[in-house]
Amino acid sequence: MPQKRVSRILLTGGHAATPAIAVVEEIKNRRGNIDIFWAGSKYAMPGSDSTTVEYKILPLLGAKFYPISMGKLQTKFTRYTIPLLLNIPVSFIQALFVLLKVKPDLILSFGGFSSFPVIFWAYIFRIPIILHEQTAAAGRASIASARFAEKIAIARLESQSYFPKDKLVLTGNPVMSQVLSVTPKSKIGMPPTLLVMGGSRGSQFINEELGKIVESLQKDYKIIHIMGETNGRSALPSETSRYKVLSFVDPREMAKYYRQSDIIISRAGANSVSEIMYICRPAILIPLPRTYASEQVKNAEFAEKFGIAKVMREPEVNPESLIREINKMKETWQKRVDVVRKKTNPDVRSAGKLVDILESYLP
Repeated sequence: MPQKRVSRILLTGGHAATPAIAVVEEIKNRRGNIDIFWAGSKYAMPGSDSTTVEYKILPLLGAKFYPISMGKLQTKFTRYTIPLLLNIPVSFIQALFVLLKVKPDLILSFGGFSSFPVIFWAYIFRIPIILHEQTAAAGRASIASARFAEKIAIARLESQSYFPKDKLVLTGNPVMSQVLSVTPKSKIGMPPTLLVMGGSRGSQFINEELGKIVESLQKDYKIIHIMGETNGRSALPSETSRYKVLSFVDPREMAKYYRQSDIIISRAGANSVSEIMYICRPAILIPLPRTYASEQVKNAEFAEKFGIAKVMREPEVNPESLIREINKMKETWQKRVDVVRKKTNPDVRSAGKLVDILESYLP
């Protein structure tokens, strides 16, 4: 009997490390005869030496990484506007060479500007394209790519208005197996542990606001602060027995810190919000205000409606208001957890649902 040939999947996108990890894990668990590739940005931000989480982690899972230059249109003029515009044709050339080299059977895109050149050439070469939109809104690259896709998997029903209805499948947001192993706590720690994070790149705003109140908070809380690689350490107080600072955490290690946490303070990226909702940790979400279609605001409001989060807009945040909301979260902690743990989480089996779609298009 002839051996079945090895299938080849090319993943692409940006800001999608944790769902990509979850999907890669699910694929590896199901099939041995498959090769996985990733095409995306190597660097986290224009002009930064900090590399993306995808570049750091996915090769460790067996996915071969192909860098695509970051090229995009900015909503306001900065010193990176012209270089990013000039990178657009470069990114299309790079994507063409990736497609010719890899010869994938299927494309899975998680959105982001680096994905669009890959999607364009995949459509030209008649390679099936699956999109996954993680947010409660939709990114510009995903909207632009929708016309080329065979199927569009969405994490939240709130994003369906951005896409053709006949292509939509509701899957939820893939959550890594390590995070799926974190169970809800039955009672709050004494003292409670605050986990402060700003997404994969960190948040200068959250770092600065936390730095103003760390000394006061340590009287009643332990604090684990994931500051991000692109944000300076100098503005933060020194570490103590109750205040730990980390610049970067491998996403596969986040489960350790989630288990320790009682209350989370975070930006409202789709993947962070999905994990917070799954592990059932009450959270204060401070959405990034400058996102397309206010996607972080919508993600945060989704978690607030679910019952696990309180949304604070940046103008509302100051030392007094942040301490007040942290203390309120501690007081209402048990009630929130008891209510939310009884609800059906929208991201249960999401990685499996998404891989089911992928398998239906593989040879």
